[in-house]
Amino acid sequence: MMKYDDNLKIFYSSLINDNRYFSGFGTRSLGDGRKIDNLINFLKNNRVDFRKIVILNQIHSVNTKIFTSHTTELIEKIEDTDGVVTTEDRVVLRVVTADCLPVIYVEKNKGIIGISHIGWRGSIKKMVEKMIERMIELGGDLKQIKIAIGPGIGQCCYNIDQDRYYQFKEEFDGYSDKIFRWYKGSWYLNLTLLNYLFLVDIGVKKSNIDFYPFCTRCDKKRFFSYRRDKKEEYGEMFSLVIRS
Repeated sequence: MMKYDDNLKIFYSSLINDNRYFSGFGTRSLGDGRKIDNLINFLKNNRVDFRKIVILNQIHSVNTKIFTSHTTELIEKIEDTDGVVTTEDRVVLRVVTADCLPVIYVEKNKGIIGISHIGWRGSIKKMVEKMIERMIELGGDLKQIKIAIGPGIGQCCYNIDQDRYYQFKEEFDGYSDKIFRWYKGSWYLNLTLLNYLFLVDIGVKKSNIDFYPFCTRCDKKRFFSYRRDKKEEYGEMFSLVIRS
C-alpha cells in the first residue's frame, strides 16, 4: 500500500519500508530534489544512517548500472544512466522526477536495492525489465522482487501525438484497450498502468507491485510538474532507497 508520512513529507510503499529498508518519494515541500543539499538535509534531519549518496546523470535512457563503491567520497555520480542497483548497505540511491515515474526495487532475501527514472522513452524500451535483469545478475529471485512505482503524470494529463501513439501501440498492442484513452481529439497514455501490466507479464507477482494512483500535474500543492510549470521555474522531486 502507498502511504503518506506527514512528518517526513514523503510517500512510501509498505511493501518496501521496514526496519532495514527505507525509501520514499519526495514532495515539493522538501525543495528541489536536484539540489543535493535538500536531500542531505532530509537524511540528516530524519536521522537516516548513510555513508554515501549515488546520483544519476539522467538522460531518458535505459542505461543501468550495478553500483560498487570506488571512493570514500560522500557523493558518487554515475554518468548517462537512468537506473542503478546495489547490494551495498548504507548507500542512498537517488533519482529526480517531475512527471516521469520514479521506480524503487528491492529483493530482501539477497539484500538488493534499485531505483530508476522512467519516462515515455524508458517505458517503451522496457526499463523495468532491464532493472530486473540487473537484480537477477546479483542473484535476485524474480518472485521475491518488490516494486513501488511512484508519483508521475496521470492519464488525465498525458496527451501524446499520433507518432508516439503508434510507437506504443506497436510495442504494446495487447495493452491498447487498457493504457490509451481518446479524449477531445487526442490520445492519452497511462504510463503507470503500462509499466504495471508489463511487470506482471514478465513474471513479477501482482502482490509485489505498489503504485501511486494520482497525478503530479494535477496536484500542484504536493508535486512539481514539468508539463504544468515548464514555462516558469520548475523543480523536481527526489526519490530514494537505502538498506541499512
